[in-house]
Amino acid sequence: MKKILILSASIYLLSSCGNSSKPNEEQGNQQTPKSMLESSSNENPSYDPKRGEGKFTEEGLALKPGLDANMAISGDKIQGVKCASCHKLTDEKLVGPGWKGVTSRRKPEWIMNFITNPDPMIDKDPEVQAQYELCLVRMPDQGLTDDDARHILEFMRQNDAAK
Repeated sequence: MKKILILSASIYLLSSCGNSSKPNEEQGNQQTPKSMLESSSNENPSYDPKRGEGKFTEEGLALKPGLDANMAISGDKIQGVKCASCHKLTDEKLVGPGWKGVTSRRKPEWIMNFITNPDPMIDKDPEVQAQYELCLVRMPDQGLTDDDARHILEFMRQNDAAK
C-alpha cells in the first residue's frame, strides 16, 4: 500500500509540472546540458541575458513601484496550481530552484519572457542552462496567459518583499 501511495504521488508530481506532450525528442533537444552550455555562448551573440527572449520589454511592462495586492493574490492562486509542485517560495530547491530573491536577481521582463516562453531561453541562456544542469529537469511551458504571468510576477515581488 505504501509503495502504491509513493508511486501515485511521484506520478502526480511529474505530470503536474506541465505539458507532457512535448518530450525532449519532439523539441529537437538532443544535446546534453553541458554541450548546450558550451555552444550557447558562441551561437547566440544577439541573445540578451538581461531581457531574455520574448515579447516583454522594460518599457512594455512599466511596473509601478508599489505592489498590486489583487494581482499578487491572483498570482498566488496561479502559482499554487502551476508552479508550487516544482518551486518553493524560499531559496530551497525542490524540482526547480526556489523563488526567494528572484526579483532582485532577474529583471521583470526576463521573468515574464521565461515563464511565458521557457524553451528558447533554456536553449540560449547560459545561466538557465547551468541551472538546468543542477536541476536536470527542463521547465515546461505552462501555457500561461500574459495576465497570468504578470500576476505571478506580482506575487514573486510580494514574496521577495516579505521579511
